[in-house]
Amino acid sequence: MTYLFKEMLLAGGLFLGMLLFFELGRQYGVARRRRDPVGAEKGSGPVEAAIFGLLGLLLAFTFSGAASRFEDRRHLITEEANTIGTAYLRIDLLPPDTQPAIRQLFVRYLNTRTDAYRNAEDVTTTNTKASETAAIQGEIWSKAVAALHRPDTATQAAILVIPALNAMIDIATTRGTAMQNHPPHVVFVLLAALSLTSALLAGHVMCRTTVRSWFYMLLFAGAMSVTFFVILDLEYPRFGLIRIDEADQVLIELHNLVR
Repeated sequence: MTYLFKEMLLAGGLFLGMLLFFELGRQYGVARRRRDPVGAEKGSGPVEAAIFGLLGLLLAFTFSGAASRFEDRRHLITEEANTIGTAYLRIDLLPPDTQPAIRQLFVRYLNTRTDAYRNAEDVTTTNTKASETAAIQGEIWSKAVAALHRPDTATQAAILVIPALNAMIDIATTRGTAMQNHPPHVVFVLLAALSLTSALLAGHVMCRTTVRSWFYMLLFAGAMSVTFFVILDLEYPRFGLIRIDEADQVLIELHNLVR
């Protein structure tokens, strides 16, 4: 089952659930009005305001956080391309006879990095690429350090080469961590629960009318389920409809330059 299908299933389930809770709230409100016509109209305002306010606050923070993490992940791709490019250029400071082998490792490294997130839903392949990344990083580091210890290497080379390689290794770890950085699942559960509770309260208010307000029910349920879908899509930009795959183009262009 693909992640996109799971997203659609969750959003669709929330939509249907909200319609059901609309009806439950309305039926409860109708029954209550029959038992206590006067009291049914009192005391619910503060509760409704609190629940809807909490829902709006949670929606705002969740959506803002998802959008912010989406942009951060996209910028990290550009940052990684810049750090790899800088490290590649500084290989020129090493002895000429050591450069071809290290540059070939850079080509392999870029191949691995461009493939690492190409099919992120395949966990086995992704983990394999992560292991290959670490292995090639180790090879580049060991060969570069060995070259820097040669007597014919410029004394200032280490000052420029080592920080560039460190930055290249660190950004790969940062990107991997950023891809795993999501809110706890309980946040999404709470968002869905508040959406259903809001539908229940809205249905209770609608008991005052003799005809169901299908337009408002469908509009509210649709808006909430679509928003929920978009938040999930932003949180996992390698799996759904909203993707950061286009940002990988900078790594592909860099690969074309160095090979």
